[in-house]
Amino acid sequence: MTGVRDERRIRVLVADDHPVVRAGFRAVMEMEPGLEVVAEVATAEEAVVRAADGDVDVVLMDLRFRGGMTGAQATAAITARPGAPRVVIVTTYGTDADTLPALDAGATSYLLKDASADLLVEAVRTAAAGRPTLAPEIADRLLHRVRNPASVLTRREIEVMALVAEGLSNQAIGARLHLTAGTVKSHLARIYVKLGVDSRTAAIATATDLGLISRGGRPG
Repeated sequence: MTGVRDERRIRVLVADDHPVVRAGFRAVMEMEPGLEVVAEVATAEEAVVRAADGDVDVVLMDLRFRGGMTGAQATAAITARPGAPRVVIVTTYGTDADTLPALDAGATSYLLKDASADLLVEAVRTAAAGRPTLAPEIADRLLHRVRNPASVLTRREIEVMALVAEGLSNQAIGARLHLTAGTVKSHLARIYVKLGVDSRTAAIATATDLGLISRGGRPG
């Protein structure tokens, strides 16, 4: 479905597994001059295929789908292609465990689903122009990471904390992450120092409060 690019319009692909959310995004986009929803898909795999057709400028991408590929994985697959559309993540999940992989995968922007319609439209327009838009709370945390690199958890430490919050032992965490139990223990020791805690329970509570892991133990 490749065609000549219409420079007057920004063509949007909506990828979300909830029909109501897709309909809402379409309604917001199509109320705006110069924006056009060219397709909706319900899986990350479909998003990768549809984004390759050549008539999409911006993908509105959910982060989690029901089984299969994640939004971050789809983003990596989409942005790896020459001339790829920009990807704007729009999700309910805003922890570092979610944000960092998505941005590393090539997402231009990252918003939460409680964002205003105006911010969503702005993010689409700025993404099409190659400029990022971040949810304010995410921008604040990324700025904190830059300003205080010694006090923030690494990607691996976040993964370890998420599994600690699920109740896994050091040995089980090691098996999940292909690490030795001793390496997991070393990660935990560094995590305790960075978070200023002295127990697994306190580490879980602090990591949750800081938005490093989600409530209930899952990473975002």
